[in-house]
Amino acid sequence: MQAERIIIETDAAGKLINMPILPANKQMEAIILIKDDVKPEEKIRRRPHSDIAGKLQIKGDLLHTVAESDWA
Repeated sequence: MQAERIIIETDAAGKLINMPILPANKQMEAIILIKDDVKPEEKIRRRPHSDIAGKLQIKGDLLHTVAESDWA
């Protein structure tokens, strides 16, 4: 028996979304574990390395330095 870990998500109605393609003509056994919801406060927030934090200086307009046609 081979083990494969997959994480399946459901929509607001509890229906499966992005169901993986399963092997044909095989029997499978599934053990379903419901993951705890992650609260927005608990999400990991990325931070710059302490060597470069606070050392960036913005000189000028960043958004209008590229032609508008390049944004598409």
